[in-house]
Amino acid sequence: MHPAPDGSRTPSPTGTRSVEEHLARVLARVAPLPLVRVSLDDAVGAVLGEPLVAAADVPPFDASAMDGYAVRAPDVAGARPEAPVRLRVVGDVVAGPSAAVAPLVRGAALRIMTGAPVPAGADAVVPVELTSTGRFDHGPLAAPGATIEVRGPGRGHVRHRAEDVTSGDLLADAGAPVTSRLASVAACVGRTDLLVHRRPRVVVVSTGNELAATGVVPVAGEIPDSNSFLLAASARDAGADVVRRGAVPDTTDALRAVLDEAAERADLIVTSGGVSAGAMDVVRHLLTTAPEADDADVAAVAMQPGRPQLLARWRGVPVLALPGNPVAAFVSFELFVRPAISRLRGAVAPAPARVTRRAASAWASPAGRLQVVPVVHDDDGRVRLAGAPDGRGSGSHRVSVLVRADALALVPAPVGTVAVGDPVDVVLLGG
Repeated sequence: MHPAPDGSRTPSPTGTRSVEEHLARVLARVAPLPLVRVSLDDAVGAVLGEPLVAAADVPPFDASAMDGYAVRAPDVAGARPEAPVRLRVVGDVVAGPSAAVAPLVRGAALRIMTGAPVPAGADAVVPVELTSTGRFDHGPLAAPGATIEVRGPGRGHVRHRAEDVTSGDLLADAGAPVTSRLASVAACVGRTDLLVHRRPRVVVVSTGNELAATGVVPVAGEIPDSNSFLLAASARDAGADVVRRGAVPDTTDALRAVLDEAAERADLIVTSGGVSAGAMDVVRHLLTTAPEADDADVAAVAMQPGRPQLLARWRGVPVLALPGNPVAAFVSFELFVRPAISRLRGAVAPAPARVTRRAASAWASPAGRLQVVPVVHDDDGRVRLAGAPDGRGSGSHRVSVLVRADALALVPAPVGTVAVGDPVDVVLLGG
C-alpha cells in the first residue's frame, strides 16, 4: 500500500478520534450480563460463565472400535491368510446395557460390535473382515459351539477408558462460546446444563422521515426501510435476542416513545440515522438534550464510511447511534456494535479479529481517514473491491456491495493507493 500522492502521512482531522479509541469508549459502556444456568439445548450460542470441567471419563470404559471378535492378542499373533488361527466363539457383546460377560479365556473369542465394552481377558479386536465370517448379518447371535478362522493378527482396535478425556480435565475456559461441538463434549462428560451469560436483548431502531414502513409502497421522496433489517439480522447473528423497530419519523415525540419502550426491555439500543449535523437529525438532538438521556458522547471517528457516531444512555440503557447510510451503518455495526454485543455476552476478546490478505486488484483510497472497504475473496484467497460488476464503486449508499462482500478491508489513513499484491488487513464477515 502506498501513501498519499504528496507523500504525507495525514493526521486525523482536529476533533476526531481513532477507531480504536471509539471502540474502547463503546466497550467501556457495557459489561458482561449476569450468569444463568440453562440446559445444553439452550446454551448453544451463549458464552460460558465458568470453566467446563469433565465430570466423567471419555470413553467411560474400554470399548471396541470395530465390528469383529474380541480376542487375546497372543492367541492370534501369528495369524495370516495362509496360516489362520481357529478360535471358539463363546458369545456376543453388543453396544448398550447388557448382561455381564465372563472373562475371555485362552483359545476363545467373543463376537463384538462397535462401541461395545471389551470384556476382561480380551486386549484386542480382530475386524470381522479378517475372519472366516467375512461380514455380520443383521440379527442372529453366535451359534453355540461355533468356530472362526482368524486370518490376521489382532492389533488393538480398542478405545481405552479415559484415553480421550479424564474426569477433572479442563475442556474450556470461561468466556468460550458454546458451539454445537462444545455442547456435544459437555454431554459426553456428563453435563446436562451449563452456566452461561444471559443472551443480550437488543432493540434496533431505524429513524428518518424518508423511510417507508415494511409492506408500504414508497411515495415520492421515500425509500424502503432496510437498515432495521440489516442491523437486526446482524445483531441476531452476533448472538443477541432482537426487537426490530423501524421507520420511526424524525420527531422528538415519536423517538422518545420508542426509546422509552426499548429501555424497558433492552440491554442495548442501536439506532441508525439522525446523528450528523442536519436540522432534522432528531437522534442527535434528543440524546444530547433530553432529561432521559445522559452520558452523551458525540464523536467524529477518523473512518470512512461511518464518521459520525454517538454514544449515550437512555434511562440508563446504553445507546449506540449509527449513521444512516446503509454501508456506513453496516461498517459501524461490525466495528463497534458487534464487539459491544460480544462484551455483553461475556466474550473474553470482543474486538473483531483482523487477518491479512493480498489485494487482487488496485484501488484508490482517499487519505486522511481509515478507509473501511467491502471486499470479496477470489478463489486464490486474495481480495478485491466488492463494488458492482460495472465498476460503479462502493459508496456508503450502495447497498448492493453488501450482497457480494465477505470481508471489510481496513486501509490506514496515510495510504492513498492499494496496489495489486499489497497486504491488506481485513475483518471477515459472517452471516
